[in-house]
Amino acid sequence: MTTAPTETASARGGTAVPLSRNRDYNILWSSQLMSELAMEVAAVAVPLLILARHGSPLQLGLASSALAAAHMVAVVPAGMLADRWDRRALMLCCQLLRVLGMASLAGALLLDRYAFWHVLLVVVLEGFLGSVFDPAEHAALPQVVPPDQLSTAVARNAARPYVATLVGPGVAGFLFSALPLGPFLTNAVMFALSSVALYFLRLPRGRAGTPDGAGPPDADGAGGTGGTGDADGTDGADRAGEPAGRDIAAGFRWVLGQPVIRTTMAWMMVTNLVFSALLIVLLAMSGEDRVGPGELGLTMACFGAGGLLGGLFAARLHAVARPPVILLGFTWTAALGAALMAVVPTGLPQGALLAVMAFFAPLANTTVLTYQLTVTPDALRGRMSGVAGFCSGGAGVAGPALGGALTALAGGGTAAVLLCAGCLVLVALAATASPTLRRFPAPGPRPS
Repeated sequence: MTTAPTETASARGGTAVPLSRNRDYNILWSSQLMSELAMEVAAVAVPLLILARHGSPLQLGLASSALAAAHMVAVVPAGMLADRWDRRALMLCCQLLRVLGMASLAGALLLDRYAFWHVLLVVVLEGFLGSVFDPAEHAALPQVVPPDQLSTAVARNAARPYVATLVGPGVAGFLFSALPLGPFLTNAVMFALSSVALYFLRLPRGRAGTPDGAGPPDADGAGGTGGTGDADGTDGADRAGEPAGRDIAAGFRWVLGQPVIRTTMAWMMVTNLVFSALLIVLLAMSGEDRVGPGELGLTMACFGAGGLLGGLFAARLHAVARPPVILLGFTWTAALGAALMAVVPTGLPQGALLAVMAFFAPLANTTVLTYQLTVTPDALRGRMSGVAGFCSGGAGVAGPALGGALTALAGGGTAAVLLCAGCLVLVALAATASPTLRRFPAPGPRPS
């Protein structure tokens, strides 16, 4: 299978520099970290602002729903944009617009011109631009990292959201307590710094990719001699005048035509759906048992700490464990952890189980995403990422509602946890029975 060569030393036949000294990879990593930190800060600061201005629960719900809706509407077309347009320019444009959005909100607060419609507009803009930025960043990763370092880069990226989860909410609370416009001004500064970094990013001209004359992908999705071809055999630059719907449909057709990618996306979507529901159920259980706010905060922090620790070890574990062992092991660990949550006390004991489950999540994500980026032709990577984002985003939106419904229908948190555990057991059984997951291939270089 041919992977997209990069303008690195290994692509030219030399020795690749370590990721710690890979200038362009570090720019990508840090720019996305600042985005994720800003999103975590905003996720806490926006509700605090609405409540401080005597907003209603309806307004809180509208802001949350607007963010989710903007993400869902934008993420699939965003993948098409990442395949059609210059990815560096696309990411830079997103960050600059995010600067304007956050700065406008900070300015309104400074001038005492708060308006809920303004908050809603900034939230929608953030959801839209974040959805556009992510596929471009994912698709650009193999352009700056040589194939033999891709899994390590993906593992380090997998640790990044947990850093934001641990740091962002605390920063938001502190800044808002000191000055209500503080979180939004800080976000504008972070997006501005990300923009400056992206200005100096170097990506290969055109698409990462392939030698001149590369043909369209063959039946299993690999390019005939490289990875530049689209599903219909055209190059991204040649499709600028074609209907966007055709490009989006081509991306869906390609993803659905890949058994391994199709199966893993379905597996991750269902797993994320149940896990998102489980988090809401655990919060409901904590409320029933009157767990204090401090202990509840530490319980949720355990999830971030476990994921961050797992991200730090993901590259090493990925190098020594077989992919089927990783995926099936994560699935059964999640099912067992959820079942134990029904019998251990609420609060920190459940937080410890969350940490164990979160520890293995970056390893599973690294395994799946490394395979996806390796086998997907460069001209389709944006759309593949968009489809994956749509699936995971849909699970994230539906999961909390499912958790609330399960708690209400089951008549209590313990019964709802058992229902979630039962769902994860079914997922684990289905994964174990799946020939695709039992024989999940390890990505490796395909002969040219």
